[in-house]
Amino acid sequence: MYEKKIPFDIDCGVKIAMEVIGGKWKSCIIQELNNGPKRPSELHRHFDDASPRVINQQLKELEMHGMIEKKIFSELPPHTEYSITEMGKTLIPIIGQLESWGDNFRPMIKKILGMED
Repeated sequence: MYEKKIPFDIDCGVKIAMEVIGGKWKSCIIQELNNGPKRPSELHRHFDDASPRVINQQLKELEMHGMIEKKIFSELPPHTEYSITEMGKTLIPIIGQLESWGDNFRPMIKKILGMED
């Protein structure tokens, strides 16, 4: 796994939160897994504008932090499923707040980016 050059500041709560959910797709993955377990291929199809490599990397990081868990089925054909953990479910209200904030900010960002209706 990638080793960061700058030491991680464990004393800052915001930095801890961003370590766990900071990543373009992590919050979206958590939200999607809140709807039920998914195979990696289902997540790749759902987030088709993200590369499979990025989705896989963010799944590994979320699993490492205990927000999701990976279950390997040894039946034929073998497959895996990801599901949200109880700790991961504690992020759902926070992600909901971020989504609400983004929805409210949408008109402003459209104006900033010159995408006004």
